[in-house]
Amino acid sequence: MDIFNALQTAVSGLQAQSYALNNISGNIANSQTTGFKRVDTNFVDMVGEQPTNQQVSGAVGSFSRLTNNIQGGLLATGISTNMALSGQGFFTVLSKSGDAVGEATLSPTPRYTRRGDFQTDSQGYLVNGSGAYLTGENFDPRTGQSTGNGPIKISTAALPAKATTSITYAANLPQVPATKNATGGDSDGNLLVKLDGTKITDFSTISGADTAEFQSKTLSGGQMTVYSVTGAPATLQLRWAKLANADGTDGDKWNLYYLSNSKASSTDDKATTVDETTLTAWTNVGIDFEFKDGILSPPVDPKITDLTIDGTKINDSVSLNIFKNSLTQYASTEGTVRTDTAQQDGFASGSLTGLSVSSEGKIVGAYSNGLSAIVAQAGIVQFKDPNALKADTSGNYSATLASGEPTAGLNGTVVAGGQIEQSNTDVAGEFSKMIVTQQAYSANTRVMSTAQTMMSDLINIIR
Repeated sequence: MDIFNALQTAVSGLQAQSYALNNISGNIANSQTTGFKRVDTNFVDMVGEQPTNQQVSGAVGSFSRLTNNIQGGLLATGISTNMALSGQGFFTVLSKSGDAVGEATLSPTPRYTRRGDFQTDSQGYLVNGSGAYLTGENFDPRTGQSTGNGPIKISTAALPAKATTSITYAANLPQVPATKNATGGDSDGNLLVKLDGTKITDFSTISGADTAEFQSKTLSGGQMTVYSVTGAPATLQLRWAKLANADGTDGDKWNLYYLSNSKASSTDDKATTVDETTLTAWTNVGIDFEFKDGILSPPVDPKITDLTIDGTKINDSVSLNIFKNSLTQYASTEGTVRTDTAQQDGFASGSLTGLSVSSEGKIVGAYSNGLSAIVAQAGIVQFKDPNALKADTSGNYSATLASGEPTAGLNGTVVAGGQIEQSNTDVAGEFSKMIVTQQAYSANTRVMSTAQTMMSDLINIIR
């Protein structure tokens, strides 16, 4: 290598260190950029073709090395639609290319990003801080059915009301009920046999006049709120009445009642045109619940027909879901009904009140009626070589031949809702690299200065 080659090598060193400094400055500048991945610098020696005994160290070339596979720290933001990926992968997004008739026009080419500071815009789309639109699968919260893939647009449609169609019930009825007639020494014991001193012949309804005595001879079975087809709520109060004790052939028999008219009173002391004591207060469900050795003999197709409460029609037929061994009759020291489950499937209409993101990337809407529903699924993909993606100025990446085609799915990655991924730039590390780069740059200038002195000496020989 002659002096001129030494000068050229020193120049390549200056260029390489300048390139490295450019990457370092960019990393530091983006140390607070959401989802930014630092760019490191690789140095490669450029050796000319020479015999083995004449090879030299050669010039140097510099190349960028991406760090897309290195996780940045997660930061809680308190914004429910913000998302961060803990693990490998990228959000799928589309870039805005213009506007048409008040709607954003999006580029058809998908992009990929780790920037998850998504928020809803004025049109309901989820857009991050660089203006990229999150894509994925949209769902109708009312039906739970997919409405297609594309930019995620949060539906603000209200959840329609749903009438109660089934009740799931589980309880233990005491073998010996602690009713007032039993403790008071009534000749009927703990059974519902008489009302107002008259033997009952029709157990289907209980009038307002007999309400007080009926309640003293029965046990509370709990209560729940049920809903009509319009979402009107009504309180369903249940009472259990024991009608017969086991006699060796037949088992213990119970009937279930519900309060169908809370206005039916036991005394007609109100200035009304209707004698409320004659109105039906409690209605029998119409099912004989028989127990042998504490085990229920399952009734066939148990349901409440024409369920109406205080004039509000709930449904023509409400199924009673009583699973195996969920309704029993065992001895109880308290002599009361222990209600374990009393749930129904109806609800009132509800409007969207908030959003959250699950660990699977599902965007879940919370509604004013206390329910929640999936409104979208964020699109997330993986690449075989994420460091081979091509970056643009918006923090997005494009697939290349080297990166491979995107594969949909989390593949072990977890989505952190309400958080963003910070830049993976270590400022302290970048300053250390800056010092090394500066020293290397200065050393190359010294090589150039020395080569220039040697050339001057050579010229002075001729003089």
